Amino acid sequence: MKGVHIFLADGFEDMEALGTRDVLLRGGVPVITVSVTDDYLVESSHGLQVTADTSWADLEVMEPGTGPEDVMVFPGGMPGSKNLAQHAELMEILQDHWARGGTVAAICAAPGLVVSQLPGLQGRRFTCFDGFQEALIGQGAEFTPEPAVTDGNLITGRGAGHAVAFGLAILEALKGAGAAAKVRAGLML
Repeated sequence: MKGVHIFLADGFEDMEALGTRDVLLRGGVPVITVSVTDDYLVESSHGLQVTADTSWADLEVMEPGTGPEDVMVFPGGMPGSKNLAQHAELMEILQDHWARGGTVAAICAAPGLVVSQLPGLQGRRFTCFDGFQEALIGQGAEFTPEPAVTDGNLITGRGAGHAVAFGLAILEALKGAGAAAKVRAGLML
């Protein structure tokens, strides 16, 4: 899947999806929000109605040439993370994206529910919301309670309070430390 896509399911965590999107846009990274249903309208865990850039029915999956600059982003929130993890076709695309070397970024509950469905996590460092780490630890991944963790083409975030750090980690992976520092300064962090 080419480019940066943030996948939205009903019940997504507002700050984790929209804060990440905002940081990336500030850094000059084009972002496409994707509703995982055929409806463009998605409702957050706090009742915010968001119109996604594209719907599942209109999503174009372009696989050839997928690389680390192509990012699938999974916000947390409940039941949003669970809805993402239970979307069989999305999980198939995720598996293919990962196998081709694409980057996967997930925050809060999404590392435990979505990322845990990926192979080859042995020795990978990650973070997530407390209580969602066991599935990854069971695969040999190393949990650390940092705000955001980058380990190769896997980027994870702790939770809503660390959405900006998560977005900055993705930005740094895509455009370098200088771009992330510029956005961080602009946000007065």
